[in-house]
Amino acid sequence: MLISADDRVTRARSALEHRGVAPVDLLAPEISASWTRCLQSGLDPRRPPPFDMIGEAALRAAREEAEAARVLALAEMQALYHQIAGSNFLIAFADPNGVLLDTIVDPSFHSAARTASIRPGTLWTEARCGTNALGTANQIGQPITVHGAEHFFAQHNTLTCTAAPVFGANGTLAGVLDASSNCGSRQQHTRALVGMAATQIENGLFREHHRSHLVVAFHNRGEYLHTLSVGLLALRPDGIVLGTNPQARFLLQGLPALAGRHFDDVFRTAFTALMDGARSRDYQRLEDRVGSAFVAMIENARPMPLARAAPQPRAPVAGTIAPDFVADDPAVVAALRQIEAGALRRLPILIRGETGTGKEQLARHAHAASRRRGPFVPVNCAALSDSLIEAELFGHAEGAFTGARRGGAPGLVCEAQGGTLFLDEIGAMPMPLQAVLLRLLDDWTVRPVGGGRGRVVDVLLVAATNAELEELVADGRFRADLYYRLDAVSVRLPPLRARQDFAAIARRMLAGIAPAAAISDDAIDRLATHPWHGNIRELRNVLTRLTLAAPERMIDAPAVGGVFGAAADPGPSTPPSLREAMRMRILSAHRENGGNVSGTARQLGVSRNTIYRAIGMAGVGHPG
Repeated sequence: MLISADDRVTRARSALEHRGVAPVDLLAPEISASWTRCLQSGLDPRRPPPFDMIGEAALRAAREEAEAARVLALAEMQALYHQIAGSNFLIAFADPNGVLLDTIVDPSFHSAARTASIRPGTLWTEARCGTNALGTANQIGQPITVHGAEHFFAQHNTLTCTAAPVFGANGTLAGVLDASSNCGSRQQHTRALVGMAATQIENGLFREHHRSHLVVAFHNRGEYLHTLSVGLLALRPDGIVLGTNPQARFLLQGLPALAGRHFDDVFRTAFTALMDGARSRDYQRLEDRVGSAFVAMIENARPMPLARAAPQPRAPVAGTIAPDFVADDPAVVAALRQIEAGALRRLPILIRGETGTGKEQLARHAHAASRRRGPFVPVNCAALSDSLIEAELFGHAEGAFTGARRGGAPGLVCEAQGGTLFLDEIGAMPMPLQAVLLRLLDDWTVRPVGGGRGRVVDVLLVAATNAELEELVADGRFRADLYYRLDAVSVRLPPLRARQDFAAIARRMLAGIAPAAAISDDAIDRLATHPWHGNIRELRNVLTRLTLAAPERMIDAPAVGGVFGAAADPGPSTPPSLREAMRMRILSAHRENGGNVSGTARQLGVSRNTIYRAIGMAGVGHPG
């Protein structure tokens, strides 16, 4: 008589709880081994210990310690969330010690999250929490799924958890990525998605670790050079191998592709030939010592030193270029860190936010952070004619259409060669052009309208939108495959009404409009109470009118009220402080979202902790 998998686990749990054994014949080997370790460490399956939580200061320190991996993980968590959103999931990232650093919670998962205490600062090790995907993946260094009753403690039996370890360039554990769901929402492809996200983080860590070295990307097929399957090889200026990622070791299995060996020990293609093409962004052909052929490209866009030349100074790390705008708000700081890391790795960047929140400023900062020498080319997708937008972007051959330029035109993508292409209002791009843009992201080859030779380009692609692309995808107005390609690094700028650095923004903007003007604290507080539907653009207009109305005196609260009009003037009562105004805005949004913390955070572009603090001050209950 055949026994179902669920029946086997049920029998195993009975043996665990009544006889203190982990039956190897009823469980998957990795689950049985984990139960055995838990029993040996003294855990009692019937008496789970209380959760360990670290304090806020310790959590901040842990996040700083894991910053390189965490920046990459946050981007992947956002992408993973969009892939499985609405399916009762929670996504978490923990440091090598098992401390949860960040979580993204689907609104429908709140009850399970509260029961399981899966929140930042919780310690989720196998030795403390028993068999669980995050802690067990940390313990064994391999991906694992723990379903329902396979958890050591029954309090977690309503969950299905999938986790994958993330390793740094030196092979040590950098963290663990986890996706947990209610058992009824179990999805078979989740393990593959989590594994892909972990690989993306690992490749990012490899590139960051070797940011000042020659990094060669290679694969048997050229179309895979911008995928997770790419092999990465880091080299010294004299050709000595400094490191390889796991995929490179797989592609070169049987060959001495180990740190300390020379490039010429691995490839028949000479290192000098590779260096001759290092200043070109064109693909190169490589052949290894056993005759396998590869397509390769040099990822470092900057000119490389010649072979045997002296090592060059290390490039500045992400975050060292100061933005030319106010960025003291925590949500904006987090966005800056993500786009800086993404820009250095040439990942597509998607910037979200309401109209007037400064998306183009952030795109220009991404260009500066990338240290690319080419131009910044902005394109407003909504302003281009549907019939000519493809020719404007990708160029055209002579005579391709009526009115085509004599001799053709290279197009805006080619104009951005070596620099950054900024596609503003990407949500307005026509569907036919979306397919062409998707093809560009696959092989980075520009194909002019009307024929002509394709050209491989090296551009950093930054897109921006004030639309909710997920809704456009659901309505069939935006391609899902393009959305996921653009969403490699996704950040959301908070609206001005939710910015914690409003006062600094207003004062800096005023100084730019009228350097001799001054504004009182009361006036700043009065400005902060305005809803600012036009965001920073509207603030600039209001400050300009204020300088015209009171050019010779301090701008005070009554002057602000006069510009807004009597209907909007709060009258003689004392205006609320900036902090109080922000709290009131958060509470209003919290009510609009039916008490949903995650929805409120997404609407305002702030962290959930900011929402928790605000509603906690007001005495509003929230899930733990």
